[in-house]
Amino acid sequence: MITPRNIARHELIGLECAVLKSRNAKQEGIRGTVVDETRNTIAIMKNEKIAKVAKAGAEFVFTLPDGKKVKVEGSLLVARPENRIKTKLKRW
Repeated sequence: MITPRNIARHELIGLECAVLKSRNAKQEGIRGTVVDETRNTIAIMKNEKIAKVAKAGAEFVFTLPDGKKVKVEGSLLVARPENRIKTKLKRW
């Protein structure tokens, strides 16, 4: 089950996502569903178009299936998805 505490170690595909901050000002405010993820980018589907957003230097807000919203620093997500799920994160 995905929770605010384990979101950085969880699968992100299928979650609603919004970009709060980004090094690229054109990417700020993008909202949609996460459809793909690579080591350095997240692909967000918005109005039948896919926008790729760099994880490093960005802040995201993910909406969990239970409706909670979680703000995540993109630098915590920089890793191959299959490896990130296996890693242990420090508790904050």
